[in-house]
Amino acid sequence: MLEGAKSMGAGATTIASAGAAISIGNVFSSLIHFVARNPSLAKQSFGYAILGFALTEAIASFAPMMAFLISSVF
Repeated sequence: MLEGAKSMGAGATTIASAGAAISIGNVFSSLIHFVARNPSLAKQSFGYAILGFALTEAIASFAPMMAFLISSVF
């Protein structure tokens, strides 16, 4: 039963990683659309896009960390 729970945790980590990849794609897609509409603010909007990327990547790295923590404790 415990091995099944570990496998479910690994699957949840995979789903979280896929969600983070989609979110990062949305961040940079929005950046491209914004720069196409208003090129004069490209430098400022790039900084905001990198901030969004960093926050999304932090969430993406939190999911496997919790999966490894749970699998090593149990």
